[in-house]
Amino acid sequence: MARSSLSDAGHSRCWIRQPAHSRLVPSLPLDVAHDYRHDVVIVGGCGHVGLPLAIAFAERGLRVAIYDLDARTVEIVMSGTLPFREDGAAEPLYRAVTERRLVATTDPSIVGHAEHVVIVIGTPVDEHLNPDPRAVPKALATCTPFLRPRQLLILRSTVYPGVTARVERMLAEAELDVDVAFCPERIAEGRAMIELFELPQIVSGRTQDVRDRAGKLFGNLTEIIVELDPEEAELAKLFTNTWRYIKFAAANQFYVMANEHGLDFTRIRAALMQDYPRAADLPGAGFAAGPCLFKDTMQLAAFTDNTFVLGHSAMLVNEGLPLYVISRMEQRFGLAELKVGILGMAFKADSDDIRSSLSYKLKRILEFRCRQVLTTDPYVTVDPSLSPLAQVVAESDVLVIGAPHREYRDVITDKPIVDVWDLRGGGSLI
Repeated sequence: MARSSLSDAGHSRCWIRQPAHSRLVPSLPLDVAHDYRHDVVIVGGCGHVGLPLAIAFAERGLRVAIYDLDARTVEIVMSGTLPFREDGAAEPLYRAVTERRLVATTDPSIVGHAEHVVIVIGTPVDEHLNPDPRAVPKALATCTPFLRPRQLLILRSTVYPGVTARVERMLAEAELDVDVAFCPERIAEGRAMIELFELPQIVSGRTQDVRDRAGKLFGNLTEIIVELDPEEAELAKLFTNTWRYIKFAAANQFYVMANEHGLDFTRIRAALMQDYPRAADLPGAGFAAGPCLFKDTMQLAAFTDNTFVLGHSAMLVNEGLPLYVISRMEQRFGLAELKVGILGMAFKADSDDIRSSLSYKLKRILEFRCRQVLTTDPYVTVDPSLSPLAQVVAESDVLVIGAPHREYRDVITDKPIVDVWDLRGGGSLI
C-alpha cells in the first residue's frame, strides 16, 4: 500500500493511503505465512461495535469471520439479518452472508484461521464505578489456545490505560509470538456504515512494524491513518468520550440554570449560536447516556486516582437530570395521583439500544412519585413491559419524552408534554 503523504504532529504520525480499495494482501513474511481461510476474525463480533466493522471489511472484499458466545445472535447474523438497528447495515450484511464473505460461529478455533484477530470486548465499570481491567484478558484467554505465530491481535473497544501492555505481557508469558495493536473504534451508533469509511483511524503499536500492519488492515476502510503509541491511543479514546460527556453536562447545567429562573434554554442557545462559530459545538439539553460516555468518564477518573473533579461533576449533572425533571414535574403538576407516560426508552434518538438509558432511571424514580408509569418505544424489542404509543398517550395524564425519536415530533394530544430536548419545537421549559 503506497503512502501519498506523511505528516508529524507532535509524536503522532499521520499518513494517507491511496484511494484505491483492493482486497488486503497478507502481510506476513514468507517464512511464517499461513494459508488462512479468512483475512480477519472479530471476537465478540455480533455486537454494536464488532458487527458493523465486520460488515465494512466484507464490503471492501475481505474474508471476514465472527466469533461470538451468543449462539442466538450468531444464528440471526448467519441468516443475513441484523440483530439490532444500524442504518445502512442490513443490505450489505445480507450480501456478505449470501456471498460467503462473512461467517459467524461460536467455535473459538476460528481465531486461528485469520492473520488479523480483532477483539471488541472493552473494559467495563462495576457497581462501584471502578474499571475491571480483567475483562479483556479473560476474553482473550478463550482465544489463546488457537493463536498462531505472527498473527496481529487488535484491541478495538475502549480499554483502561495499561490494558494493551497487560495483554502484551500475557502473550509473552504464554510464549506466543503475536503482535498486539490498539486501534480504538470511533463511530457513533447509527452512523457506523458512514463513519467507518470516512473518519481517520487511530492505530497504535509498540513498533513501527505493528503500526504498519494495523494501518494496512484499516487502510481498506479509510484513507487517513493516525499513528500513536498504545498508551497515547488509550487516553485518546477516553479523552474523546469524556469530552463529549463534559459538553453534555455543561449544556444540561445551563438548562437547569435557565429553567430555575423561568427561562427557556432552547431560545437562549439558539440565539447565542446564531452565526457565532465559537458556540457551534454547544449541545442541546437532554439525557446523556449510553454504554460509553459515562463509563469512559469514570475510567478516566479512576486513572487519575479519583482526582478528576470535572469528570465527577459532569457525572453528577448528567445522572442527576432525570431527578431534576421529576422534581420540576412535581412542582408543576403534582404527580402523586397521576399516570405518567415516558415516550422513548432507548438511550438515544432513533435507536433500539437501551444500555445505560436514563429513561429507565426516570422510570424507576417516577414509580416512587406517581400513581403509575407507562412506557413506549417504536424501536426497542427487548422490553416486554412496553405499551403501544396510542395507549400510552391515551391513558397518561402527563407525558415525558425520554428519547427524542422522530415519531414523537408530531404526536397529537392535549396532554402536557415535558420535552427537555425541545424535539417538538415548543421550547424546553418545565
